[in-house]
Amino acid sequence: MAASATQEADCKASEDARLFFDAAKPPSFRIGDVRAAIPAHCWRKSPLRSLSYVARDLLIVAALLAAAASSIDLAWAWAWPLYWAAQGTMFWALFVLGHDCGHGSFSDSAMLNNVVGHLLHSFILVPYHGWRISHRTHHQNHGHIERDESWHPVHLNKAARITEKLYRKLETRTKKLRFTLPFPLLAFPVYLWYRSPGKTGSHFLPSSDLFSPKEKSDVIVSTTCWCIMISLLVALSCVFGPVPVLMLYGVPYLVFVMWLDLVTYLHHHGHNDLPWYRGEEWSYLRGGLTTVDRDYGWINNIHHDIGTHVIHHLFPQIPHYHLVEATKAARPVLGRYYREPEKSGPLPLHLFGVLLRSLRVDHFVSDVGDVVYYQTDHSLNGTDWAEDAKHK
Repeated sequence: MAASATQEADCKASEDARLFFDAAKPPSFRIGDVRAAIPAHCWRKSPLRSLSYVARDLLIVAALLAAAASSIDLAWAWAWPLYWAAQGTMFWALFVLGHDCGHGSFSDSAMLNNVVGHLLHSFILVPYHGWRISHRTHHQNHGHIERDESWHPVHLNKAARITEKLYRKLETRTKKLRFTLPFPLLAFPVYLWYRSPGKTGSHFLPSSDLFSPKEKSDVIVSTTCWCIMISLLVALSCVFGPVPVLMLYGVPYLVFVMWLDLVTYLHHHGHNDLPWYRGEEWSYLRGGLTTVDRDYGWINNIHHDIGTHVIHHLFPQIPHYHLVEATKAARPVLGRYYREPEKSGPLPLHLFGVLLRSLRVDHFVSDVGDVVYYQTDHSLNGTDWAEDAKHK
């Protein structure tokens, strides 16, 4: 009887261990193990194949623009939202291809990467080199509370330690801009000008502490290209009027910004088991494993499988057209550190529910501890951050 009871208890403990998974526990595998599982051909870059995607996307952008420009009257008012959604999505697809240029996964030619990256990103008002350098910082420090570059969390206790008057102002501003729609989906242009809250500098200024002295000339080139695109839009507004430019370019640009903010946010939020690290607990591998894959349905192919984000974060040199295969090969090694994405319908409408829930609960992390998780702003339940912090 005693032996049977012991055996039953051991089985239950084993079952509990299988059910419980600590995502913050250091993995038993190394990044070299993940790399070794990926087929060799997944690392090969084809400039012709990459350029074919650029040609495809630019043809679609041109076709949409031509169709809309030829119908710019009130009789077609019902079709404008369709154009804005389609063209904004294509602007986002162009960004992803420029993103590949910034990582060097577009081709092995730095010159080709920079030329194509400038053409694509300048067209959608992104300073290519300024963004490329800060995005490199994001990849090198993913999951690190202080050093990560984008969507890094606000510190709960740090917010509560300031004076009550300043605290109240911070509470209102932070809640509105970080947690209240539509503001989080319009963050990217502000980020380009001012970076994330708590960080200084600008993607447009070579003097920014984002950049090393040898990178300043690159930033000047990209900012100049951005200014040329702005000048072109102003000139077109003078010739054809601001309303046509707004309808043909301005609104799709806003849709592109919303796509970018939605995708980048959900690749780092939306699961309750995503740890953030500081100090010696952080490593490149553990930080990369805090990213999340997402399924976008029909949009997967349009925006070049950017939803396969975990392997992209660990190995940004892999071209986008090999990411799905590389992810399938690496999943047995990653085990439960890989969070299976929820299957999407034709359109990824389910992700809006994920976004809304995350904005309700993923607010702050504690200043205490080298492995922390998001906490919820308890003022939503009648207590404020400062009171919550006093009891921690």
